[in-house]
Amino acid sequence: MPSIAGLRVIRSSIHGYGVIATRDFRADEVITEVDGILVDTEEPLDDRYVVWLVDDWYLDMLDQTRWINHSCEPNVWVDGGVREDGQPWAHVVALRDIRAGEELSYDYAFPAQFAERCFCGASQCRGWIVDPDELERAKAAAGNGSSGNVAGS
Repeated sequence: MPSIAGLRVIRSSIHGYGVIATRDFRADEVITEVDGILVDTEEPLDDRYVVWLVDDWYLDMLDQTRWINHSCEPNVWVDGGVREDGQPWAHVVALRDIRAGEELSYDYAFPAQFAERCFCGASQCRGWIVDPDELERAKAAAGNGSSGNVAGS
């Protein structure tokens, strides 16, 4: 897997591996294009290396961007879609200025059925890796004896 200019994969204090900036990025700057393959499914995917594009189309991230961790207070977001010719595209975009050495993170916003406990350490951490609109549903499902992933609740 070729390296991406301006990024480096590291052991993360958030979870497992992570990605840090090796240079400064400005707010709204496209940090990198995402390399991946298009996946079509009618069911939401329980995979942290897949990003939703549009409708039932997801992009399975095949480059270093797959190791960008979740945060409830992210500093990047992933913009993407499917072109008319059927080709997927996605970019990692800075939400704010990012300094060299800072770990990149985006909000995974999982559907409630795939919610996981969150340990991102953000001051406004929701406690769950879940779409903010589905937080109460995830909490209710976890309160019914489920721990960790609430699938099947």
